Amino acid sequence: MSERAQKFVDYIIQQVQDNKGKAAALKHADNPNTEYQSWEILAGFGVQLDNENQRLPFTTIAADIARVKPLTNGNITIGSAIARCYEDGNQSDQAKAKLRRLLACDTTSEACRILRPLLSLISSKDGISLNYVDLLDDLLWFSHDDSRQRIKARWAQQFYGKQTEDGADE
Repeated sequence: MSERAQKFVDYIIQQVQDNKGKAAALKHADNPNTEYQSWEILAGFGVQLDNENQRLPFTTIAADIARVKPLTNGNITIGSAIARCYEDGNQSDQAKAKLRRLLACDTTSEACRILRPLLSLISSKDGISLNYVDLLDDLLWFSHDDSRQRIKARWAQQFYGKQTEDGADE
């Protein structure tokens, strides 16, 4: 887990709690037509706004945090969260289809686009507290060919693996 991702997630969580104006701007950060409203915050974190492999992971995570309004970063990974959205868990055909679609992504842009409705689905379920720091790290490394397969394998392992009593992944 990177310190930059941790600081960003903590900052966005705090801003969403403290500043309704920033929260409103961040809610639409993952929409190409309105993401510019979040650029002041992103630029403050040194995000290269002209580099979509860097910008889109930050906008995707910031927008979901602004919509969900968590008090802290969660402990549920994206693969596990997808499985938890369905009664049959990782045996659900719908859950498997959603995971396969995410694993089929070849670019950061595509992964962020596919994640947008998945994050909405996850946030509609009670008791799923997503680990935004890990997801942001994964998305930031997704554009690197040598990392992409490892990230996809980890997401699949999280989906098919078992969880501990407190809900975290093992």
